[in-house]
Amino acid sequence: MTTRADQAIAALRTGHDELTALVRGLTPEQLRGPSAAGEWDVSQVISHLGSGAEINLEAVRRSLSGEPAPDFEFNKGVWARWDAMTPDERQAAFPAANERLVEAYEAFTPEQRASHRVDVGWMPAPIDVATSAVLRLTEFGYHDWDVRVAFDPAATLDPAAAELMNARIEGMFNWIAKPDRLDGRTGTLLVTLTDRDERFAVRVDADQVSLVEPPADPDAELSLPLEAWLRLAAGRLGERYTPSSVKATGAFSLDDLRALFPGY
Repeated sequence: MTTRADQAIAALRTGHDELTALVRGLTPEQLRGPSAAGEWDVSQVISHLGSGAEINLEAVRRSLSGEPAPDFEFNKGVWARWDAMTPDERQAAFPAANERLVEAYEAFTPEQRASHRVDVGWMPAPIDVATSAVLRLTEFGYHDWDVRVAFDPAATLDPAAAELMNARIEGMFNWIAKPDRLDGRTGTLLVTLTDRDERFAVRVDADQVSLVEPPADPDAELSLPLEAWLRLAAGRLGERYTPSSVKATGAFSLDDLRALFPGY
């Protein structure tokens, strides 16, 4: 039986293999060109993923010896080292750094995947291997897209990764949604995921956004594939990256929803 941990680790491997193949082939100009991650160039996204891989790997290693997660000073040292690299050095360093993390997850036995706990440092308590892998997959999946879409405007999130990332979205609403940007407008948005025949509703209040049961008479409706929904929620569904199949009607336009989810 394939477990959630197995699925997340397999998705991390697929993402790693595909992104490193792309990264190795980038020219100096492409490395220094814009990504879809705010003001970062492509090499800075690679740097973020590389430093994140090292920090995550240290947490995994320490968990195996019963130690707590690395402290903030450790993290700052890793970030500073990657920040100081040139774009070409980041390109050279990323594949090995991320490979080590993926290999560490792959090395967990079936028993460890079911029962081991990893202290990531910022959660209330140590988390299971599946949750730890999905956290990394969520970070990796979005930033992988940030790089790939710089060279392919039709790029999408990996389908297998999107299935696992979907479980993270509700828990992220408290810090990714900005209802104050809608100037006091509130309402309930009915979301239809067109590639999986699934419906749910998003309640927008003046000070919070939450998932609720679909109402009989929503204020607005949105229909789109799962991966587009995940990108919208993470501020990655700009007009040039929006599939023609995405439709918004009623009280909230697509631009309203882009303002509600400005990205991070």
